[in-house]
Amino acid sequence: MEWMVWTLPTAIFFSVIAAILLGMTAWELVSPTVERRGFLPIATTRGDRLFIGLLSAAYIHLLAVGFTELSIWFALGISVLWLLVLMRWG
Repeated sequence: MEWMVWTLPTAIFFSVIAAILLGMTAWELVSPTVERRGFLPIATTRGDRLFIGLLSAAYIHLLAVGFTELSIWFALGISVLWLLVLMRWG
């Protein structure tokens, strides 16, 4: 990865995103999804909820960095918790 001048955290971040996408693909092949309504006001599939969760995580991190003195690890914990809730009940 030296040719891209990536730092270790950057490489880990994109590797985790790639692993999540591979996991979701495998899950979709094993058990095809159907649209359903949870607490979100729209019918969503697992992929929709994952996208919404990742987008929400970006905003949670931006809010934590921009408006608070909280650690970025706190924002990560909130983001992971939000993604789990969203995937289960969203």
